[in-house]
Amino acid sequence: MKSPTLVTALLLYSYSWISVSESRTVDAQSGGDVTLLCSNISQETTQTDWFRLSNGTKATCVSSIYRPDGPPSFCKGFEHGFEMSTNVTMIFLKIKRVNLSDSGFYFCGFYKDQHTVIGETTYLNVQGDSESDELEDSDRDYKGKELCNGTADLMSVILGGLTVLLTIVVIVLIIRICRLQKAVNEESKTKKNKNLNSEDLNYAALSFKARPKRNRRPVTGREVEPNVVYAATR
Repeated sequence: MKSPTLVTALLLYSYSWISVSESRTVDAQSGGDVTLLCSNISQETTQTDWFRLSNGTKATCVSSIYRPDGPPSFCKGFEHGFEMSTNVTMIFLKIKRVNLSDSGFYFCGFYKDQHTVIGETTYLNVQGDSESDELEDSDRDYKGKELCNGTADLMSVILGGLTVLLTIVVIVLIIRICRLQKAVNEESKTKKNKNLNSEDLNYAALSFKARPKRNRRPVTGREVEPNVVYAATR
């Protein structure tokens, strides 16, 4: 497969026999869409390119495609607003919202039998007022800026709402945590008081417990000692 740069050089070399009389002319209104056609002279799968010739001698690569069912590849500066497709008989190049700068020769090229073959040439004549084009471009820029500003305002509103919502959520969580901590402290304090009351009751019960009685035998007199003989004297 040859690169678009090499194909462009070969097409420039062959430009000497391209003229308006040999080309079809397509008129298009500025701001509208137009589709350019080129007969598919290749009967086999090969690289096909679209080129634009402007300023008399400057050929610029527009797009290329290798097979009908494959995706097209667009050259620098033509990534937006251009569509390329092909079938067995025709090569198509659709240009969306054309303006005066799109005017010029458009032609397709084929790499066939190790040679570059130039296909049909079409001259695109875009009709319109340059001032209206500038106004249209200005209007598009204004709408783009307006859309960006609207998007920025919407994002600001969304971020502000999220900030308020997050603040409310944080406050609610803090309140719940404080209430839960207070409940835990009160429950702990209640259990502690219950334990203290139980200990006081046990202590009081022990304090008021009756003392055991002692078995004391009263002394009725001196007991007579056994085995002792007492004598009476006068």
